Amino acid sequence: MVRIPEATVDDIRQNTDIVDVVSQYLQLRKSGQNHFAHCPFHEDNTPSFSVNDQKQIFYCFSCGRGGNVFNFLREIEGLTYPEAIIKTAELTNYPLDQSMVAQVMNQPHYEDSTTGKLYAMNTLAKSFYHHILMNTPLGKPALDYLLNRGLTKETLEEFELGFSPPQRNALFLYLKSQKDTDFEMEHYQNSGLFSQNDQPETQEFLDRFSNRIMFPIHNERGNAIGFSGRIFEEKKDSFPTAKYLNTPETSLFNKSSIIYNFDKAKSAIRRENEAMLFEGYMDVISAWQAGVKNGIASMGTSLTEDQIKRLDRFTDQVVLAFDGDDAGSEAIQRSAHYLTENTHFNVEVVTFPSGLDPDDYIQKHGANEFKEFLTHGRDTYMGFLMQYYRRDRNLANETEQIEYIDNILQELTKVDSLVEREIYLSQLADEFHVSLDTLKTQFETVMSESQARQLDELKQQQRSMRNEVPTVQVSHENKQKFTLVEQAERMLLNRLFYYEEAWLLLNKIDPAFEFVSEDYQLIYILFESYRETDFENTDTEGFLDYLQEDHLKKKVAEIFLIDLGDLVETEIKDYIHVINNVSPVKEAISQKTEALKEAQRAGNTSEQAALAIEIINLNKKLKNEITE
Repeated sequence: MVRIPEATVDDIRQNTDIVDVVSQYLQLRKSGQNHFAHCPFHEDNTPSFSVNDQKQIFYCFSCGRGGNVFNFLREIEGLTYPEAIIKTAELTNYPLDQSMVAQVMNQPHYEDSTTGKLYAMNTLAKSFYHHILMNTPLGKPALDYLLNRGLTKETLEEFELGFSPPQRNALFLYLKSQKDTDFEMEHYQNSGLFSQNDQPETQEFLDRFSNRIMFPIHNERGNAIGFSGRIFEEKKDSFPTAKYLNTPETSLFNKSSIIYNFDKAKSAIRRENEAMLFEGYMDVISAWQAGVKNGIASMGTSLTEDQIKRLDRFTDQVVLAFDGDDAGSEAIQRSAHYLTENTHFNVEVVTFPSGLDPDDYIQKHGANEFKEFLTHGRDTYMGFLMQYYRRDRNLANETEQIEYIDNILQELTKVDSLVEREIYLSQLADEFHVSLDTLKTQFETVMSESQARQLDELKQQQRSMRNEVPTVQVSHENKQKFTLVEQAERMLLNRLFYYEEAWLLLNKIDPAFEFVSEDYQLIYILFESYRETDFENTDTEGFLDYLQEDHLKKKVAEIFLIDLGDLVETEIKDYIHVINNVSPVKEAISQKTEALKEAQRAGNTSEQAALAIEIINLNKKLKNEITE
């Protein structure tokens, strides 16, 4: 198995600012030494998720998740450890050997798990379909069709397009013939690739996508997770079928969170600081071939909240480039409305001439004119709406003129720029021969009404919130309570993590020292082993990668965040005293208290009296130990 060298892992971590990475996923707010946000791993009413840039760790004071930048990416993206390292390098522009990256990313995912089997099955299916398209007589008609559409063989290879043959058992037989795959019936059933035969005793599965051109769908990391199949040469006597058929929902494929071509386009999106959102797969592929590398498509008619969150990490600018027909205009309006109302994205619109989609435009006008149109043929969302509301209206009719103007004024209440408002009001005034002052007066009335409605809605929301059953809120101030001994153990570990002097003092005071807590003792032993591996070059935060158990990582991350100021020589002695002397007394008090309860239940008065005296004396001793 290919591994990323430890020296490279350490260098990536040491050259990464965790605040920069986390801020691409969450809105962080500085408070004291830490940055806080609502925790993405649980329902968080108050900011309990903390990031410390000095110690380069995160920790949630509510759910207890914590770790370094690799742990964060593993948790939020569902990555393996090697994938999290590569993701960190990608986010921070750290140069990695791409051949090594390819080998690491192509390794089987969780080889013996169901997830790993489904990844492997999709990868094999992609290779099968692609081979059929590019190298067989069965695929030649579909290949000729795609080539006639203007796609080159290089582009077909780049996007790994394929063809599913009409023989519906072909894929199943191919997968069964592969060595070292060990696919079981549940894998075939859960892959989304098959429809089971009406005769289940044959245990034969039929290809869901037969006789379709296949578009592989990849996740953000470039792994094949599903397909979209475009119907090819539908028979005249057959029942009508959907033009495109997607993989159904599986453990890998959730179309509400997938962005088509995001794995290829994300670096260009980050570089150009904008995403070009097309309506279909062929538009994306044709645009890529024409030199537009930041093109993506949603898996439906508009972006979902999950898709927007993924896109938000790379850009704050979205250009909508949909078909020029009525359906395309409706899709632009829906998408743009959602983006402008619910996100911070700046939205621009490219409206293609009626009857042309981006793919058609490229074929008709060529790649250079297409790129020129995308760059200089844009309009603001408001400019698009000025045209959108004209549809199906007779603007020579005064009633429809008034309705149109009212629509535009309503939309202008959502525009913050005073300059932009002035431009559109001037356009309305010129076109409909209305004085600009009159339009401004009317606009102020519309704006006042809009603000009044918003205020009423806000008051209604507040009333609803007051009527709801209050929920318990946990903030970063509501920290877990620890006993005196636990506090001493945690503080001692914190000092051992960051001060070599603490180790010298500990060994001098008590060479045979042990922690009371089993977890803390294990952390102590593991950290000692970690230091011995390469003491000169180890950094404390790298210890989190050394640990295997998640619950230990959480404890260590929390201890990292303890701020004790500069080390004072006497404090190590004090911690050891509490752990060695206070803990045994407290344990004795606990045992005597349980014995006293038992004596009370048994009615043994003499033993009760003796135990009560012992407990009193132990408490006096405990008080003396604590005050020493």
